[in-house]
Amino acid sequence: MSEPLLSARALTKTYAMGKRALEVLRGVNLDVARGEFLALRGASGAGKSTLLHLIGGLDTPNAGEIHFAGQNLAAFSERELTEFRNHRVGFVFQAYHLLPELTALENVCLPARVARVPATRAVARGRELLARVGLTERMEHKPFELSGGEQQRVAIARALVNEPDLVLADEPTGNLDSHTGGEILELLKSLRVQKQTTLVIATHDAHVAANAPRVVELVDGQIQT
Repeated sequence: MSEPLLSARALTKTYAMGKRALEVLRGVNLDVARGEFLALRGASGAGKSTLLHLIGGLDTPNAGEIHFAGQNLAAFSERELTEFRNHRVGFVFQAYHLLPELTALENVCLPARVARVPATRAVARGRELLARVGLTERMEHKPFELSGGEQQRVAIARALVNEPDLVLADEPTGNLDSHTGGEILELLKSLRVQKQTTLVIATHDAHVAANAPRVVELVDGQIQT
């Protein structure tokens, strides 16, 4: 078998809550193959977001290892970790996290500009992606002028602008009505197929999880096997 794109071993994560320690992840093991579509399912508080943050390099575990394309994230310098997040991983958050002062196009282009992609190429790529997600007529609008579904489409385009190997989507339909949520899910699936991108979606919704060929259950900070 080929090496997985992502391999997590014995991950633990604990947060200090005053004098109390909150153990969120307890010895999580997870492999994700290149090009796979995986749903990480669990109730609110099960540790889904924490796990995505760890494997995406947004946070570090208290114990355990994460390997991406054979490289141990713990061995990365801060600069290498920043470049990893910018180039190799695309994040789609439930709350969108768009910058309110920027237009849709500027929000999408931002990761490319951080990666020092020439402005003309970044804008061309941003326009292409916004057209692909059905926002040709909304590129110059700011987030407050867009619906929730449109903002999530912008967030998806932003996640893809640097052509990442892995897209992590944290409850991407959670703030949307069922119809719009279904459209967003179909969009993620189609873009993944077009780009052969690895996709991991964290969700508490069984209907969303059912779209993935493989579903992993996270219960009380542990993967259920």
